[in-house]
Amino acid sequence: MFNKVVISTGEQLADEIAKLFPGLYGQPSVYVVPDQNAAASSGQKPKIGVVLSGGHNVISGLSVSEVFICNFVFSGLDYLQERAKESTFYGFKGGPAGIMKCKYVELNVEYIHPYRNQGGFDMICSGRDKIETPEQFKQVEETTKKLDLDGLVVIGEDDSNTNACLLAENFRSKTLKTRVTGWPKTIDGDLKCIEVPTSFGFDTACKIHTEMIGNVMIDARSTEKYYHFVRLMGRAASHITLECALQTHPNITIIGEEVAKIETEKMLIQMVETELEKRKQAGSYKGQFMGQSHFFGCGLPTNFDATYCYALGYGAGVLLNSGKTGLISSWTVGGTALTALMDVERRHGKFKSVIKKAMVELEGAPFKKFASLREVWALKNRYISPGPIQFTGPGSDALSHTLLLELGAQ
Repeated sequence: MFNKVVISTGEQLADEIAKLFPGLYGQPSVYVVPDQNAAASSGQKPKIGVVLSGGHNVISGLSVSEVFICNFVFSGLDYLQERAKESTFYGFKGGPAGIMKCKYVELNVEYIHPYRNQGGFDMICSGRDKIETPEQFKQVEETTKKLDLDGLVVIGEDDSNTNACLLAENFRSKTLKTRVTGWPKTIDGDLKCIEVPTSFGFDTACKIHTEMIGNVMIDARSTEKYYHFVRLMGRAASHITLECALQTHPNITIIGEEVAKIETEKMLIQMVETELEKRKQAGSYKGQFMGQSHFFGCGLPTNFDATYCYALGYGAGVLLNSGKTGLISSWTVGGTALTALMDVERRHGKFKSVIKKAMVELEGAPFKKFASLREVWALKNRYISPGPIQFTGPGSDALSHTLLLELGAQ
């Protein structure tokens, strides 16, 4: 391995971040490099815990973002089987509450085999609980001591990885042996930095949505009598909307970072109903209008997300087995300091550390590409129907436009 110093975001807040994370602040990020002289087995017997944290972004009962945990466990197991054959993996049930209440199941190859490349969040389930109070931190400490945990992996979005950083700082301040590593999971695309250019789930979510959007476009082009309004997920950021627009070329795309907050698709339906009622009263409209709002569905992970997750999990195994803590698994095999992603917000009169959400950059390459084409899309039929996710053959390993453009592709 070799180290690289990463400076935290917001230099004016660096001192405050350093105060909040005195044990972790300023530590270097890590890259893993081949070592021909490394022993095949370290002789260690690490015990690793895994927790799924954060909301579900539910679509039809299961989020497209939350279908990759098994690949993490498989890759972590694969690494530890090679380097530490008698290691143990624990999965905490129901999210952070599972750690606090010490509810867990042992994860082994036989247990997780049915989920490989198929999903996995239902193996142990997630939860929205946060570990914030002294009592909650104490409960987590008791669980790590009871299970004699050497490492803990927190899988989730920005708030979840903020919690991972807080846990790592807490364990280090009390000289506990448990190391903590974060794992970037969110379909929203708003957890990223230079060393983590994308989170897993984003690729799959966008490809599922673009298939559905493409199907709607075929209907619109065939009948020439319907208007379709498609609302996509993404919380405050519009990365999913932007990526789907780049893949399908709709006539109009609303990017939230450009305009004020817009309500749900039901608001659009109400606006259309109001306008058509005016036209009906004026005698210029005699048709009928029926608005339908619905969610798009979920599916299996793409080759990209499945492979990316395996690499992230393998890297997390290396980091924990090497004694690293307070890192998030990164794009190249290794880890980025979680404090490097931190910002500080003032809430209820106190400074609170948070990982800053990555919004759509209006000066960024993906948006500029979209902006250069949207006038043509608005006036002409440039629809593209990408079709369903492919697992073999042409297109099966295609990357998202957003990732390619942000990595420098033209």
